Amino acid sequence: MFYRKICVVYHTYCMVQKVIALFGGTFDPIHRGHVAVAAAAGEKIAAEKVVFVPARRSPLKTICPLAADNDRMNMIALAIAGQKNFEVSDYELKKQKPCYTIETVEYFQSEYGSDASIYWLLGADGIDELPYWYKIGELIDVCNLAVMFRGGCEPPDFSRLKAVLGPDRADKLRRNVIQTPLIDVSSTEIRRRLAAGLDVSDMLLPVVTEYIYQRGLYGAKVKS
Repeated sequence: MFYRKICVVYHTYCMVQKVIALFGGTFDPIHRGHVAVAAAAGEKIAAEKVVFVPARRSPLKTICPLAADNDRMNMIALAIAGQKNFEVSDYELKKQKPCYTIETVEYFQSEYGSDASIYWLLGADGIDELPYWYKIGELIDVCNLAVMFRGGCEPPDFSRLKAVLGPDRADKLRRNVIQTPLIDVSSTEIRRRLAAGLDVSDMLLPVVTEYIYQRGLYGAKVKS
C-alpha cells in the first residue's frame, strides 16, 4: 500500500503542467524593456515558452500602430533571436478585426493542450483598464493573468477591483503578481526620439535600431 502511494505521488510529480507565457502588446517598436521583463517573468514562472503576440490593434484603443504588421513581426523576431524559449506569433495579426485576449488564450490553450498552464503577461500600468476588458472574469478563470511590476515600485493594489471582479478573482490576480527589473523605456518615447533625430541606442537592441533606420520607420531618416 505504501509503495502504491509512492508511485502515485511520483506519477503526479512527473505530470507537472507545462507553462506557456503569452506576452501581448503592439510592440511599436519592441524595446529592451520588453525583452528583459519577458525573460524575467518567464524565468520566475518556469515557462517552457514565452510567446510574443503582437496585436493588430487594442480593442480599447482607436489608434492603430504606426509600423506595419510585418515590420513589427520582423522587429520582434530580430529582438528575440538567440532566446531559445522565445517565439513570436502572428495569430492576432491575421484577424480582420481587433482580437480579444480571451480568444487568444483559448487558441493557445487548444494548441498546447489542456495540460498546459497558460499565463498572460500584463504590465502593472494596465490594471486600471481590466474592468473594461472583454469577458475579464472568464479570462481570469481560464488562465493566469500575471501582472508584472517594476522592481523598486509599489506592488499593484487589487483591492479596488474586488467590487468589479469579486474577491476570489482579485486574490488570484494578487497571487500571480511578478516583479521584474526596473527598465524605464517606452515605445512612445522611442518614436518621439526617432522622429526628432535623437539617439535611441540605449533603448533598442542594435538589430532593431538598424532595421528601423533601414526601413525609415517612425520618421527616422534612412542611413546611407
